[in-house]
Amino acid sequence: MKIYCPVCEYHPRATDRWQCRPGCYTIWNTFETRAVCPGCSKQWRDTWCPACGVASPHEDWYHEEDLDGAIETREEALAGVS
Repeated sequence: MKIYCPVCEYHPRATDRWQCRPGCYTIWNTFETRAVCPGCSKQWRDTWCPACGVASPHEDWYHEEDLDGAIETREEALAGVS
């Protein structure tokens, strides 16, 4: 599993932080909790990219590698399932 921005392919670092705002203002790495604030348990739908500044659905940041090493999103993988 690879984690990167679906827009610019920025790979978040362990030192990157997001803030629960509006909310409880807790600061944490959103990928450590799959976008659930550890301060108030708010589930964030979107995640802002610190590199390009675009907000994308949090789940779109997770990419699986197929057997050939090509990377595809979960939506692409599920779209091919009949």
